[in-house]
Amino acid sequence: MNTWSGGRMVRSVLAHTFLIGMGAFFLSPFLWMVSTSLKSDAELFLWPPRWIPSVLEWRNYPDAIDYIPFFTYLGNSVLIAVLATAGVLVSCPLVGYSLARIPWRGSKALFAATLAVMMIPGQVTMIPIFITFKHLGWVNTNIPLWLPAFFGAPFYIFLLKQFFMGLPKELEDAARIDGASEFRIYAQIMLPLCRPALLSVALFQFLGSWTDYQGPLIYLAEESQYTMMVGVAAFRSQHGAEWQMMMATLVMITLPVILLYFLVQKAFIRGITFSGIK
Repeated sequence: MNTWSGGRMVRSVLAHTFLIGMGAFFLSPFLWMVSTSLKSDAELFLWPPRWIPSVLEWRNYPDAIDYIPFFTYLGNSVLIAVLATAGVLVSCPLVGYSLARIPWRGSKALFAATLAVMMIPGQVTMIPIFITFKHLGWVNTNIPLWLPAFFGAPFYIFLLKQFFMGLPKELEDAARIDGASEFRIYAQIMLPLCRPALLSVALFQFLGSWTDYQGPLIYLAEESQYTMMVGVAAFRSQHGAEWQMMMATLVMITLPVILLYFLVQKAFIRGITFSGIK
């Protein structure tokens, strides 16, 4: 018994040591970014590198806000990310529910087509989509960056369909016996039970829109419409690399995503795990 307990403890220690080491490895770029954002010019290019600055230059953060139109870029990024997230939360659960819980002719073919769309590289559809938005007069606006979300996203539809398939069928049968309509069953019974998957979808979409560089680079031409990613890249190319302020800006861009993840961490993991069981 003691030998078994000792072996179990050794395995546990080794597993935790490995996980802590891997966590430190993946966390090191962010820590280096924070360290660089607090360095002075004299310590920026020291060799060997110094992880902890001798003097913490907190002024780099207000300087970074003045260095670029920070709040303009921030407002544009928040607007696009919130609208795109709202779009997938409106469209994808409806499609996922219909494919998972409502028997209708052609649903399997449509689901197969949805999965097939996931395999098409974005570079293939980039030019046709751009031409479409150009004819609609939406180039140089933020509409192309959030409007497509209201028409669904294949991966999120797949994720939510798998989640809906795992919910008890007796719930909707009981609701139908009580005379509830299909939309009422969806809105008042099934959708609240789908909260973990919805939070997972919201987190994925918000993170994707928040860190998107290619989309705003293609559709936005005026500086007043830039998002954070495009704005930082544009100022770096025009004014050179002020590394402390650049790193301070990137820290401020990254922190909201980290905080959001920790707020919905449990529901996010539950949504991904439960969706994959089916």
